[in-house]
Amino acid sequence: MEAHPFLKINPADNVVVALQDLTKGQEVNVDDRCIIVGEAIPAGHKLALKDFAEGDHVIKYGYPIGHARFAVAKGSWINEKNIKTNLDGVLEYTYEPNLTYPDVAKRDLTFKGYRRANREVGIRNEVWIIPTVGCVNGIVQQLAEKLRMETYGKGVDAIVAFPHNYGCSQLGDDHANTRKILLDMVQHPNAGGVLVVGLGCENNQISVFKEMLGEIDPTRIKFMETQKVKDELEEGLSLLREIYEVVSKDERSECSISELKIGLKCGGSDGFSGITGNPLLGVFSDFLIAQGGTTILTEVPEMFGAETILMNRAESKLVFDKTVFLINDFKEYFINNEQPIYENPSPGNKAGGISTLEDKALGCTQKCGQAVVRDVLSYGDRLKVNGLNLLSAPGNDLVASTALGAAGCQLVLFTTGRGTPFGSFVPTMKISTNTPLFENKPGWIDFNAGSIVQGESMEDATVRFITYLIEVANGTLVNNEKKGYREISIFKTGVTL
Repeated sequence: MEAHPFLKINPADNVVVALQDLTKGQEVNVDDRCIIVGEAIPAGHKLALKDFAEGDHVIKYGYPIGHARFAVAKGSWINEKNIKTNLDGVLEYTYEPNLTYPDVAKRDLTFKGYRRANREVGIRNEVWIIPTVGCVNGIVQQLAEKLRMETYGKGVDAIVAFPHNYGCSQLGDDHANTRKILLDMVQHPNAGGVLVVGLGCENNQISVFKEMLGEIDPTRIKFMETQKVKDELEEGLSLLREIYEVVSKDERSECSISELKIGLKCGGSDGFSGITGNPLLGVFSDFLIAQGGTTILTEVPEMFGAETILMNRAESKLVFDKTVFLINDFKEYFINNEQPIYENPSPGNKAGGISTLEDKALGCTQKCGQAVVRDVLSYGDRLKVNGLNLLSAPGNDLVASTALGAAGCQLVLFTTGRGTPFGSFVPTMKISTNTPLFENKPGWIDFNAGSIVQGESMEDATVRFITYLIEVANGTLVNNEKKGYREISIFKTGVTL
């Protein structure tokens, strides 16, 4: 039987998504009705199933994703030019619990991780060099290169410096956010050892930073203030050798999959994101949570339009209230900066078939499956409870992925329909939402979810995905690690002195 060239996601939808390019005059049969395609429609984009009058709701995923700007004929291409968002302003919300507990079997799955002294588990054993201030970026990069050359990369999984632009000339929340993210990194279980490098005159003073860290293992976490040493490269390398000697002796041991903390992120999305990659992560998220594990959903602006779905999955009124604050606080951020709240999706999203923020949000939030929301984290917070968590961070790929790692995620899962090479400070696995991207960018993409619209069942894709993810947790490198694409980016909102 010939496969349909389109997909109707929900029975209530009045648009379908083209699974392949549709040509003008082509006949497609939807719900026993013949629709004549009125114009060429690219794959991933929407075909109108009815004549829309001005103001009529466009329904996708079973929800309105906007309304027609003007009359649009049946068979037309529905895109950002003829559909407008329904969203506007800060809203009030009512808690209407709709809690579901996905029926997922528990399985005795394990991986080999690094058990740290505080009982946290890392999936990598790396040496990190973290600057407290951007002034020493060149120094930390040279130190990392010197240690790599000296050790030939043996004995640890990686030796990485993480330069950034902050740590001085910042006020208020910006200064606090920089400190929080860097403190989180120093304590991350993927790092077997860390050298913290400061200048000496910056706002982010090492003495205060050390105090905020609390109790540490001085054989694994060391500090250098470059203004106080004669030769910072010689002194820094000496400290790194001591760290390396300890970290290189660490060994993997058997750990339950319940120890995994996974970040959920999408970027460069397309019309297939809400059909393949994001639902796949949703099924995986429900599976991991059923095993006692943890996932985190972020990108708050990309929840706008689907936020009530998340709010009503809050396990308590307290978590609901925290979710409402998460959403409205981010809207206030836009308003305070005199920017439109719903200036989204991006040009790449639109080219890929996403027309409004509701369209994007309803696809984006599928990454967290159906599980109950157990907690909501502020930017820079670390995980406190297992299960599904929401995290305050923007949609920006590197800022959000950095925040996920800082919260305690050992791995970030990143779905994309357009493709991106970047990586954050934890392994950043790229999942393509369409097969052409997987085939065209093998150096970027780690896993193909596009096969789901080519006949592979969601169940089979999930089994294949879980198998691969455990391999990565066991030490198999993803592409960003192989290429050395490792960066951090810290959220900035205010004044720079």
